[in-house]
Amino acid sequence: MVKLTLLARVADGLPLAEGLDNDSSGQGLDAYKTRAKQLFKKLSTGSTPPSRLTIETDDDFLMHYVIDKGVCYLTLCERTYPKKLAYAYLEELQREFDARHGASVDAAARPYAFIKFDTFIQRTKKLYQDARTSRNLTKLNDDLHDIQQIMTKNINEVMGQGERLERVSEMSGALSAESKKYSKKAKDLSRQALIQKYAPIAVFALIVFGTLMIRRWLNAFYYPSRAA
Repeated sequence: MVKLTLLARVADGLPLAEGLDNDSSGQGLDAYKTRAKQLFKKLSTGSTPPSRLTIETDDDFLMHYVIDKGVCYLTLCERTYPKKLAYAYLEELQREFDARHGASVDAAARPYAFIKFDTFIQRTKKLYQDARTSRNLTKLNDDLHDIQQIMTKNINEVMGQGERLERVSEMSGALSAESKKYSKKAKDLSRQALIQKYAPIAVFALIVFGTLMIRRWLNAFYYPSRAA
């Protein structure tokens, strides 16, 4: 069955709408929501993604997405749920969302700007929950939904490149911070070396200057005529 549905703008990964979870089975979906949002970010930063893709999550679920006109429609389904129905569901959402909000997607400036679309998502989700209904059996037999060419990839394969780039970025930031720290230490050591090198000379000069000043003061005190 369909467990989770999210829509996002491909250009920057901005979430546009979400099928709010009303599942009472107790299965936590927060981790999958987080993973889906990471996927949206990955799609926005990588090369042109495939318009349709099925993603294995290493457990009992599959993610399916459809990209159309700059919007990614993603759903999380149980692994046993028919793949053809999952894509039929996403295509139905795509047609309705594009008709209602397609012209406003680029102007959206805040997350979940179209959250009211959840009403349609929930209504459509109910129609697709049971794969054995006559309506859904008809869709399963419909040759118009050819899913044989849709690729299936593992979540680690899909996210791997983005995660490696993130680690490289983190390492680069850490190296930069370390470089600044060592640069500061080097300056401090250089300053200390200069102090150690010239401090004796400065002390000696100060002693000589002090001695001369004392002698001059003594001469002025004991021999005022000579000082004049």
